[in-house]
Amino acid sequence: MDLVIDVGNSNIVLGIYQDGQLLHAWRAATDRRKTEDEYGMLLKWYLQDVGLSLEQITGAIISSVVPPLVQPLARMCQKYLKLHPLIVGPGVRTGLNVKTENPREVGADRIVNAVAAIALYGPPLIIVDFGTATTFCAVNSQGEYLGGAIAPGIQISTEALYSHTAKLPRVEMVNPGRVIGKNTITSMQSGILYGFVGQVDGIVQRMKKEMEEMEAMHEMPGKQPSTRRITVVATGGLAEWVAGESETIDLVNPLLTLEGLYLILQRNRHHS
Repeated sequence: MDLVIDVGNSNIVLGIYQDGQLLHAWRAATDRRKTEDEYGMLLKWYLQDVGLSLEQITGAIISSVVPPLVQPLARMCQKYLKLHPLIVGPGVRTGLNVKTENPREVGADRIVNAVAAIALYGPPLIIVDFGTATTFCAVNSQGEYLGGAIAPGIQISTEALYSHTAKLPRVEMVNPGRVIGKNTITSMQSGILYGFVGQVDGIVQRMKKEMEEMEAMHEMPGKQPSTRRITVVATGGLAEWVAGESETIDLVNPLLTLEGLYLILQRNRHHS
């Protein structure tokens, strides 16, 4: 069995794979203060709850956008699983050609998502990840990672609205059913949902146009232009909430990052 760990700014998601199938997944709050022993006991408890043990884990991979947590989690794997985890970063075989100005600065989560989306759905792609930040990633028809956009996430934007206004309360993330709210709560829910739907659809539409222009510029003389439709895949905790009203999101896969981590672990295992 293999352990995959996705460390985000707000949550850590852990998954257990066996023979290509995700058996179990858990979500915990990201806490930079926790030690390797605390994370080790947490993992042990998760596994015991589903009838598994630490000894059954034979491989592990970590992707993190929180640098201070990489070493505690790596030490946890060494101490409790008796193995050295693969850490997604420079030098790790991903199979992805990154065409940005500085490939090393692209977040590990964005690389992992692109790897999974290409394998599952095929290029060209736009991947929207609703995390602490909302990220948009473009992959061309050759499977090359072009870059993307980063916007403030839904949760932190909503928290800022509550924190910086005297009379507006925290609200539940639900679809109010209409744009015109009849009270403060539904007005806020409408503004948050449809505001982010508009952001997503607007950015995706602009990205599609740029990607199509780039494809046209690089077509070889005499070669038929690529006519494959750009697939838009959403992931992250609030992906389904936004996708329900979006005009541009085609697919929702909340476990996209875990799938990418497992693929990268297998690629490096086969070439080690």
